[in-house]
Amino acid sequence: MSIWIKAARPQTLAAAFVPVCVGASLAFHDQQLLWIPSIIALLCAFLIQIGTNFANDYFDFKKGADTDDRIGFERATSKGLISEQGMRNATIVTMAIAFLFGLYLVWHAGWVIFGIGIASLLFGILYTGGPFPLAYNGLGDLFVFIFFGIIAVMGTYYVNALEWSNSSFWASLAVGALSTNILVINNLRDVDQDVRAGKNTLGVLFGENFLRIEYLAMLCLAFAIPPHFYFKLHYGAIIFLPFLIIPFGILLLKKVWFEDDKETFNNLLKQTAQFMTAYGILFSIGIIVDSL
Repeated sequence: MSIWIKAARPQTLAAAFVPVCVGASLAFHDQQLLWIPSIIALLCAFLIQIGTNFANDYFDFKKGADTDDRIGFERATSKGLISEQGMRNATIVTMAIAFLFGLYLVWHAGWVIFGIGIASLLFGILYTGGPFPLAYNGLGDLFVFIFFGIIAVMGTYYVNALEWSNSSFWASLAVGALSTNILVINNLRDVDQDVRAGKNTLGVLFGENFLRIEYLAMLCLAFAIPPHFYFKLHYGAIIFLPFLIIPFGILLLKKVWFEDDKETFNNLLKQTAQFMTAYGILFSIGIIVDSL
């Protein structure tokens, strides 16, 4: 069981939790929160994230991207801990369960959610699989920003309110930015290995400093959203709660720019995910308290 837990890569699950948390908080703010759809949406988000991680484990092994000199988190297939067929089947089963739970959301919220769900499942596979894998062609960051930011936050709000929301769009930009930063650390850590594997991430295409600038830009975007809520959407000052962790963000940024030992980047990835979780919780608290 511990092998499967590691293969699920729980350190990345902030990218599934935070979008649903923020989207549901916005629904609460607008007196539209429905607990069952929100819980099902969270369950589907976790399953899709885990299924995508399983697919990455399987397809990276098939493409030869996971080698003995890998410094990232241990991959179960390449280490022989889980068979190639076992990982493929786990991907299929996890995505299938997500699909089945998602049918409730389709019944509740309509066919637009069916389209969103199918796209999420499909692109979770195409991230590293298929004839044009997104992660191998410089599109991984865009995929994460859209699906773990815009679509996840706005979709969560929609299954509650059954309508789209301007505030959920703006909130999704902060969530998408911080989700992308988890991938940025992953790609910055693996850039040398990705070059040898022919995996054309943005780090391979444009260099490590591009990733460092991207990390900074995504942090700036995340912290630009609370002021927008305050000045343009007329939320109270409580919406600035995420600013409490700016020192933590500066510390992470310092490590990104000045840490040369890639062996430490596994811990930096965990810290980036923890930062996203803290931001998401504080932002959600600010949204909820503003409505009270």
